[in-house]
Amino acid sequence: MEILLALLVMALFAGVYFYNRLVKSRNYVKDAWAGIQVQLTKRHDLVPMLAQTVKTYAAHETNLLQSVTELRTPKVESNTDKTQSAEQTFGYAFSNLLVLAESYPQLRADENFRQLQQQLVDVEADIESARRYYNGAVREFNIAIESFPSNLIASNFNFKAAAFFDLRLPSIKNAPSVTL
Repeated sequence: MEILLALLVMALFAGVYFYNRLVKSRNYVKDAWAGIQVQLTKRHDLVPMLAQTVKTYAAHETNLLQSVTELRTPKVESNTDKTQSAEQTFGYAFSNLLVLAESYPQLRADENFRQLQQQLVDVEADIESARRYYNGAVREFNIAIESFPSNLIASNFNFKAAAFFDLRLPSIKNAPSVTL
C-alpha cells in the first residue's frame, strides 16, 4: 500500500512539474511575440518619416507613397498568420519605396534620409533578432507539447502548438519594379 501511495505521489509531482514547464514555455512564446510586436510597431512608426522625406523629393510619386503610408498602419495582431501576411505586403511596398529613393541622388545625400534609413536598418536587425527568439521559444514549447510524458499533460490541459513566424518577402525573390 505504501509503495502504491509513493508512486501516486510521484506521479502527481511529475504531473505538476510537466504542467508548470508547459506554462513556462507558453509564457516565453507570448513574451517573444510581444517583442516582435514592439519591433514591428517601431518599424511602422519610422516609415512615415522616411516616406515624408522621400515625398519632398518625389512629389509625383504620390501613389506609391500613399500606399506605403496606408500599409504602415500597424496590423500587428496576436495571430501570426495575419501579421505575416500584412508584413509581407508592407515589406514589398517598403522595398519599392527604397528603390524609388535610389532614383534621386540628391535624396540619398540628404542627412535626414540617411539617418532614417540607418534607423530602419537597425530596426530590421532587431526584428530579425526578435523573430529568432520567438521561433526558438516556439520550438521549445512545441517540443515540450509533443514529447513524452509532457504530451500527456499537454493534451489533457489543451495546450496547442504555436506557429512559427516566417516572413518570406516577395522582394527577396524578385527585385521590385518602379516606374517613373
